[in-house]
Amino acid sequence: MTDYNEIFENNKRWVATKTATDEKFFEKLALEQKPDYLYIGCSDSRVPTNEIMGLDAGEVFVHRNIANLVNNVDLNVMSVINYAVRHLQVKHIIVCGHYNCGGVKAAMESADLGLLNPWLRNIRDVYRLHKEELNAIEDEHAQYNRLVELNVQEQCVNVIKTAAVQQSYLADHYPTVHGWVYDIHNGELIDLKIDFEKILHEIQEIYDLTGTGRLMKKKGSK
Repeated sequence: MTDYNEIFENNKRWVATKTATDEKFFEKLALEQKPDYLYIGCSDSRVPTNEIMGLDAGEVFVHRNIANLVNNVDLNVMSVINYAVRHLQVKHIIVCGHYNCGGVKAAMESADLGLLNPWLRNIRDVYRLHKEELNAIEDEHAQYNRLVELNVQEQCVNVIKTAAVQQSYLADHYPTVHGWVYDIHNGELIDLKIDFEKILHEIQEIYDLTGTGRLMKKKGSK
């Protein structure tokens, strides 16, 4: 375990490293942020956002919560999406889950988890939507990993349901939504290549907030 005071020593070394290659690094960083990416991920301490993406400070706007949920009644994540889209004008929104996610595993268990119950119910709802596919998977670990992936898919759809994303995409053809999983066993990022066009074709008449009847049919397509 890292000693508390050591964190500040680590910070000094990090600052020195940055200014050694660019003495105006922090001066420029302080002026403004213009990230192309909004990353919505899990709070798990084993998933260091910037590092796994190979991006530096100022290049990715980040929101994290337990099990990377995009809940429409969570003002935190809704505010982040709205700010990222309308003000920062991000070009990509990434929902990234990870294998061995404790939140997803907890949602698979029949247990009263107190305050976590209403939060994890969102994942249980994902299980309900895909119950037939998940119950057909006999290996428990494989079933667990698949629920991680399906949870990412459903949270991506929740991102697309927001007015800010729909209106921005209709006007400017961005942001594009992506579903990823981080494999904690080897450090690799996996693009799930979700077929949003197919998914949105089935639900667009319900969730279209643009008044056009065109709920981004090409969302996620190349």
